[in-house]
Amino acid sequence: MTIPTSLLNDKFVDMEFITELTGLTDKWFYQLIKNGKFPKPIKLGRSSRWLESEVEAWLQQRITDSRG
Repeated sequence: MTIPTSLLNDKFVDMEFITELTGLTDKWFYQLIKNGKFPKPIKLGRSSRWLESEVEAWLQQRITDSRG
């Protein structure tokens, strides 16, 4: 199995990282996930993680959208 180079340079982050980064609550993010407006988590056993690059892309899009 070949792993894309970009994945090797990425890292998995948890909800605590995301909430600290944004200042928003985990409940708010889980509602966005439910509504298809935030990336779904990657399940690793009982843990949920996101690729940092996906979180960053989501944030960049929010910035772009808000500045129209």
